[in-house]
Amino acid sequence: MPRHQHCTEYWSLQGKKAWRNLIENLEVSREDQVWVADMTYVHLKGRFIYLAVLMDVFARVIKAWQLGPHLSQSLTLKPLEEAFCHSVCEIHHSDQGVQYLSKTYVAMLQAHGVEISVARRGRPWENGYAERLIRTLKEEEVDINDYQNITEARDRIGHFITQVYHQKRPHSALGYLTPMEFQQQTLS
Repeated sequence: MPRHQHCTEYWSLQGKKAWRNLIENLEVSREDQVWVADMTYVHLKGRFIYLAVLMDVFARVIKAWQLGPHLSQSLTLKPLEEAFCHSVCEIHHSDQGVQYLSKTYVAMLQAHGVEISVARRGRPWENGYAERLIRTLKEEEVDINDYQNITEARDRIGHFITQVYHQKRPHSALGYLTPMEFQQQTLS
């Protein structure tokens, strides 16, 4: 049986390619094997802004993120471009959001030789790694703060990611190490 043949297919927004969930039964065993992506909203006084994140599943490291006033293509493209400056994943997994299945986003992944994996519609648990990350960001930072503007939100979320999530917050999936401790241990 060819690799991933058992996965359920569905048609992308482009209508030409059937994307599959390639990580459903995959054992993630190395850095840059699988990156997951997702977006969420952040409430400001009287309006919403949006956060896009890109995480390496193996070490639970947030490779890149972007905060912006609109659900635009650049919201997802900028973190991907930033992450590609440092490394390239083997598989990129996301939900069926239009930003992740746009021609531009897909073309960037394909230009780097990345396999594209997508959760099936109506199955958020198929993007569980990213959903869990979003939940952590919301519960431990976003929902407990009252950001006055996008600059404050960007500063506070950035601080949480770099200083708390990466360096102080242990993860059960990492043997209760922080992502930075886990990376250091696996490089030793």
